[in-house]
Amino acid sequence: MSAKKSTIVRAFGWGERWAPSLAARFAARAWFTVPPAIPRHRLPALPPGEAIRVELSGRVLHAVAWGAGEPVHLVHGWGGRSEQLGAFVAPLVAAGYRVVAHDAPSHGASPAGARGPRSTTIPELAAALRAAAGEQDAPRAVIAHSIGAAAAAHAVRCGLRPSALVLIAPPADPRWMLDGFVARLGAGARVRAELERLVVRRVGMPWETFDVPALPRSVPVPPTLVVHDAADREVGPEHGRAIAASWPGARLLTTEGLGHRRLLRDPAVVDEVVRFIAGARTVRRPA
Repeated sequence: MSAKKSTIVRAFGWGERWAPSLAARFAARAWFTVPPAIPRHRLPALPPGEAIRVELSGRVLHAVAWGAGEPVHLVHGWGGRSEQLGAFVAPLVAAGYRVVAHDAPSHGASPAGARGPRSTTIPELAAALRAAAGEQDAPRAVIAHSIGAAAAAHAVRCGLRPSALVLIAPPADPRWMLDGFVARLGAGARVRAELERLVVRRVGMPWETFDVPALPRSVPVPPTLVVHDAADREVGPEHGRAIAASWPGARLLTTEGLGHRRLLRDPAVVDEVVRFIAGARTVRRPA
């Protein structure tokens, strides 16, 4: 693996100097490629639930629901699957909620996204969440992890109106993540500039659209709990702090030693999230 990484770094270093446009096209392909999902057998099994129909642009997504009451939606991250948030199911059902989990396009047991296998975008992930929410677009809560949290924020921008929102290890701005992505490839400023342009062309929206801390300037945001681990190496804790500091009334819960994924099954985190959802008041929307 280190030899392969070294070869990639050398190749992008060459591309930075001699062929930045070509290198940026390869980088863009990598940026939108979904990594292999964690095999289902390596994750705790979900309790038996009700298969529900969630359709997005003619493709039926894998989706399951449990319990009855106001809906709470679980949203996994990039390369994830719904089973990763399984620790929330039983406590939420016991608290009187209907829990809905889906695998996003090109993830888990769902079919490929609009651009083919192992490829998707934040807007498509957001559209999948809105499809799962149905026509009312007003669930009790959304619990979203990592890139799924960015997708949930984008869904709010596009009209989703949950009464409460829980963002776990959320990225504040994909441009911040682009810094590390370009550095890991061994590229530089020329490749980065072209990559930024290619991403905008593919998504059809400017980067500013996905600036999560800036969202309250555009639309009302619900009561929000941001959960981030101080030692998260994939999405640094500065992302969560930036969102919590910018969203009116948001709370920040900082954990220690749970990293990017273990906080999804930590009993103390799960308990705090359930209590937050139960206590959050419905936001009054302007007429």
